[in-house]
Amino acid sequence: MKKIILLFALFFFQTAFSQQAEIFKLKKYRIAVLNDSIQETSGLNFFDGKLYTFNDSGNPAELYEIDKNSGKILKVLKTNAENKDWEALTNDGKNFYIGDFGNNAGTRQHLKIYKIPFQNNQLQNDSMKTISFYYPEQKDFTSRNINTDFDLESMIYLNGKIHIFTKEWASKSTTHYTIDPEVFENQPAQKIESYKTNFVVTDASYFDKKLYVVGYTKKTEVFLNIFNESEPGIFFNENSRHLYLGSALTIGQIEGIAVDETGVYISGEKFYSPIKKTKPFFYFIPKEKLKL
Repeated sequence: MKKIILLFALFFFQTAFSQQAEIFKLKKYRIAVLNDSIQETSGLNFFDGKLYTFNDSGNPAELYEIDKNSGKILKVLKTNAENKDWEALTNDGKNFYIGDFGNNAGTRQHLKIYKIPFQNNQLQNDSMKTISFYYPEQKDFTSRNINTDFDLESMIYLNGKIHIFTKEWASKSTTHYTIDPEVFENQPAQKIESYKTNFVVTDASYFDKKLYVVGYTKKTEVFLNIFNESEPGIFFNENSRHLYLGSALTIGQIEGIAVDETGVYISGEKFYSPIKKTKPFFYFIPKEKLKL
């Protein structure tokens, strides 16, 4: 009986909230279950047309090249970085940037992005550098597990800067900051703009003057927002296109997004709930299906 009540409550909340969004059933675009080695995938990124992912905290400090048609692992790239809590991946065409800045409790004061040159399909680990940063607005580091506004899981590279988009558990918003990838002393993140998403942002991708962000709510609703770039590096001047993708109970805990000329790739890590366990799924939405 308790399970039935919980299911009804989840359905009610999902239905009520999703009515405010364009309903787009991600489940229809599932193409694979990810390998056990990447069941905690926490992001996706294209580098020279090849698709890469990684696992978050508690896993090896490795990048994985995966087949974009099947999700199968094609290559494993080992790094010399520490995986305290990797949450995002981007690149500038010469270097990978790995975001070790997961901060669910809001207590971290040593946020890092590893910059690793990538040549001939090999990481140049001997040339790795560390970019350290902090939020000037954060004054309190008291533990507020999944109730902080200074968590972070999303990052893109654009116009010579690293752009990060916070995961704000309390405000259900995201704040856009920039970081200088050529500064290796501890630097303040530069606040640019904020947007009320009504969900926590777990990954971002930029393509063809559009910013794509995915995330979810504590009620397991999963969303995709698509923003137009109104001026260079500015995304929140206009309302986004807001799509409800489904429940994490069926599509997984969505943590990764990457976009190219063919469409949108989305990955989810395994998801455990009192009701069911969901596998780490991999999805592809053709460009024409999103009417981009």
